[in-house]
Amino acid sequence: MGESLTLPVPETLHATYAVAYTTPPPDPRELARRRLDRHPAPLRDLALRMLDSPLLTLDLRPAADFPPLPAELLAAFGATRRELAGIAAASHLLAVHATYRPGWPPAHEWATRAIAGAAGADDVPVIDVFTPQVLGQDRILRSLPGPDGAVRLVDWILLPHTPGPHGFYFTTKGLARFGLPELQTENVPAHLVEPWGRLLNGLASRLLGLWLDRLHPGEHPVLIDLPELVSVGLQDVAAAQGAEAETHREVQVRLRLDTDEDGEPLLTVDGPDRPDALCAALFGASRLAEGRRQAPGSGP
Repeated sequence: MGESLTLPVPETLHATYAVAYTTPPPDPRELARRRLDRHPAPLRDLALRMLDSPLLTLDLRPAADFPPLPAELLAAFGATRRELAGIAAASHLLAVHATYRPGWPPAHEWATRAIAGAAGADDVPVIDVFTPQVLGQDRILRSLPGPDGAVRLVDWILLPHTPGPHGFYFTTKGLARFGLPELQTENVPAHLVEPWGRLLNGLASRLLGLWLDRLHPGEHPVLIDLPELVSVGLQDVAAAQGAEAETHREVQVRLRLDTDEDGEPLLTVDGPDRPDALCAALFGASRLAEGRRQAPGSGP
């Protein structure tokens, strides 16, 4: 077995947000430009530069001219009945779309989310088409970087998980925003759903750091090698939440490069260590035992 995984680097990355209006503004570009003042620099300046560049487009049309937004998926990812009703009643949709190269900052995501939020309002649904999710104004503001440029990774990725005959199947939804393959795991026991999700958040944070370290400014590699064996620690779990850990305990996770049903790359958490052993080593066996006793249907 090799010691590294060779991953393709996308030439460009894309972000698309939709704003659902019952009464569209006469000029959404100027509306967004005025309201971007609520954001601090450097985000405000980045969004304004993208707004004036060919890398970002605004497309306002009657809602019937766009493919219908996936109401069932939006509901599955947390959309309320009121938000779904607002989308269904929309006469027009504004599509905010941007492209950008892989690397940091992810200007395509930050700019489109900021501009879509600025073109919307508390009663105007803003939809992250990638996820897909409806984002309220508070969540948009919370997820975007402040003056120090820091963000919480958990505001940009989701951890959908579905039950199967031998446990839960996890797959991240959001690492592709940065050019990385998504992570997947199979057969996670029910009592480990919460701690395994935390571990995956930490692993995603560590992988993103490794990925960005290899994307040097001014260079455009076609392939990047990442280690097959990756350390993930409590500091990574905390970093994904925008916090710091007092303890620096780590475990090692082995990854395998796979493909999904569409032929897109996926990173599978592999190796001899099962999720229960990894979670016990990282978070402590006593805490996991308590979680097992509290998990419904998890057995003694």
